[in-house]
Amino acid sequence: MRLTARSSFLYSLVLILIIAGTFVLTVAADTTKVNKPALPADAASVLSSRTIRLIEIDAPITPVVAEYIIKSIDRAAKAHVEALIIQLNTPGGLVDSTQQIVMKMMASEVPTVVYVAPSGGRAASAGVFITLAANIAAMAPTTHIGAAHPVQMQGKMDETMEKKAVNDLAAMMRGIAEKRGRNAKWAEDAVRNSVSITETEALENKVIDLVAPDIPALVKAMDGWTVEMVIGKRTLRTSGAEVEKITMGFRDKVLGIISNPNVAYILMILGFYGLYFELSNPGAIFPGVAGAICLILAFYALHTLPINYAGLMLIILAMALFIAEAFITSHGILGVGGTISMLLGSVMLIDSPVPALQISWAVIIPVVAMSALLFIITVTVAVRVHREKTDTGREGLLGKQAEARSDLNLTGQVFVHGEYWNARSNEPVHKGEKVAIVGIDGLTLIVRKAESSGK
Repeated sequence: MRLTARSSFLYSLVLILIIAGTFVLTVAADTTKVNKPALPADAASVLSSRTIRLIEIDAPITPVVAEYIIKSIDRAAKAHVEALIIQLNTPGGLVDSTQQIVMKMMASEVPTVVYVAPSGGRAASAGVFITLAANIAAMAPTTHIGAAHPVQMQGKMDETMEKKAVNDLAAMMRGIAEKRGRNAKWAEDAVRNSVSITETEALENKVIDLVAPDIPALVKAMDGWTVEMVIGKRTLRTSGAEVEKITMGFRDKVLGIISNPNVAYILMILGFYGLYFELSNPGAIFPGVAGAICLILAFYALHTLPINYAGLMLIILAMALFIAEAFITSHGILGVGGTISMLLGSVMLIDSPVPALQISWAVIIPVVAMSALLFIITVTVAVRVHREKTDTGREGLLGKQAEARSDLNLTGQVFVHGEYWNARSNEPVHKGEKVAIVGIDGLTLIVRKAESSGK
């Protein structure tokens, strides 16, 4: 059903107000999440000495996760808490995001504790850097750490580039381990040889500082530890400390969801379809507005992901071919090309060794299938319309039957479609007989006796 201009404007306005209101509430919730009423200096000192903050990271290391960890460190420092515990379970992530987190942890004014948990969890790839950068590194039983060899996101690196990347990250890992007094040789091997070890082996090899079954046990074990900070040494007093769990704010959760490769991919496709429906039905407005919003959100997400631009261009080409199919009669060639281009582009769009940073086949196949189905429906309707005889206007009269309203002795009148027409026949036709319209000469119909009206 076609939307009127007024209803389209109202739909668009409501959508924009909802999105604007959501982000306003998000910012407000995010800024008030960890703020507490001001206390006198002495009371604040007592409270801070008995407070530990806890955040949980159970996701790949992306720019959104990096921003969340960095904010958490800054807020913990401002609140003068005893320590910040980062409960970590990650398959790895992006090098740039990892470097940002490590730099912040190395320069942190609040002691940072990385706890690889829960049981069965891991600190792989980027997680190794973050764990070793902590003032105190701990692991839960039946967890493992390692396999930090770099992998190029957009295909296999050549030998020279791989050597440079490995040497750079190995030097970074060795520097972190030496600064924190941990096993630098193993840390370097984790990068060069992708070695991985359990929590027991990590403790024996001095990769971590302790093994704890849960957070209370970790807090108890940390009491009395002296850690090296940028501002000097600090002894932790965690006995009886209150653990304050800080959950990710609504804003960060939304950005995290959007940054999911599958969600970003779907948003991008919806955005292109919104523009497609707007161009194929000019004036609808709402599809265009909704499509533009989806595209902006998708491009934000793709900016945070290791995308392959060849894949992105193939998807854009696919949508261009689908749009062209709606306006150009190509007998399906443009549509088939668009389907193939979308399939190849979807497969190439994100090529990451981390499964959580890949587009799932369970998403790619339905999206491409729906796109192909839309193309098939569009082509089928176009072919049917092309084959159907015109049933309006003068051309729609050809082949129709009419009734003679007067004797046709060369000329006379016939009645068809509720109208009287002047008619001409090369054979006599009596009033009331059925005639078939075989031609049009100006405003005169050329007729002959219908086969059913014979003798």
